[in-house]
Amino acid sequence: MTAYSQLLETLPASPKTWLITGVAGFIGSNLLEHLLKLNQRVVGLDNFATGHQHNLDEVQQLVTPEQWAGFSFIEGDIRNLDDCHQACAGVDYVLHQAALGSVPRSINDPITTNGTNISGFLNMLVAARDAKVKSFTYAASSSTYGDHPALPKVEENIGKPLSPYAVTKYVNELYADVFAKTYGFNTIGLRYFNVFGKRQDPNGAYAAVIPKWTASMIQGEEVFINGDGETSRDFCFIENTVQMNLLAATAPSDAKNEVYNVAVGDRTTLNDLFHALQSALAENGKPYEARAVYRDFRAGDVRHSQADIGKAVSKLGYAPQYRIMDGIAKAMPWYIENVG
Repeated sequence: MTAYSQLLETLPASPKTWLITGVAGFIGSNLLEHLLKLNQRVVGLDNFATGHQHNLDEVQQLVTPEQWAGFSFIEGDIRNLDDCHQACAGVDYVLHQAALGSVPRSINDPITTNGTNISGFLNMLVAARDAKVKSFTYAASSSTYGDHPALPKVEENIGKPLSPYAVTKYVNELYADVFAKTYGFNTIGLRYFNVFGKRQDPNGAYAAVIPKWTASMIQGEEVFINGDGETSRDFCFIENTVQMNLLAATAPSDAKNEVYNVAVGDRTTLNDLFHALQSALAENGKPYEARAVYRDFRAGDVRHSQADIGKAVSKLGYAPQYRIMDGIAKAMPWYIENVG
């Protein structure tokens, strides 16, 4: 029995109160769905800057009325300390997902990204510390590796940030470390690598590549590849990400005050991803015959990214259940139903 399967058996027998910031977003709503199905009590905080009410509505349809009754929602902003204090009151575990993602967004508007990702993060640390929560798990980022050339990426070796977004996520890790040393407040940071899955927004200028391309293919539109298509990423299906959040939140003390890669340890080029999405759509009766359109490389992007997940495996018992093709196959029916 894996550490995660054991956790899934024990959690329903001992319900706890969880706070998910950014609960109406992609990762937040998936965490909400899983925790409610495990009969946990969940407080959600969101300002709908990038999250959506329809994500919460979808979760409500996927759980029982009794499970949904265990969810309470606060419309608020992590940049407001009072909202953070209200959200943390009486909470056992914090899963801090709220942030402004996207490298291009941070380049276009570094001030707003800084305000949310650094000032908002600090507010949440203070509020969670004051509430004496049992654990604080936060969304870090693989962008922290910056210009460090080595592959795979190992947690202890990082380079210089390549974007304002990367700076903010690195500062999160620095603040978490200082809170551990100064206040004895324990945290775990999860460096996400290109998470994808259902409820990931395909719209807008800063949409992630998999939902954006899939939506374009379903609608018969052009697909644009930045650069030559040989840029590679370690794509991580949302179910693996949920596993890591739950394992981190309930981890023993000797695994705290660390950062962990959240990935599968694979590397997929954009060209290979394009063909994988084409194949999955064809298998679902939605063939896409057009060729991709290549354009300039995107500012602030790293060329290759691949994680070493050995630390998460050894310290948290992480065992990713889905590789990229498994995740695409599982997510594609949702995309076809909801994106087209």
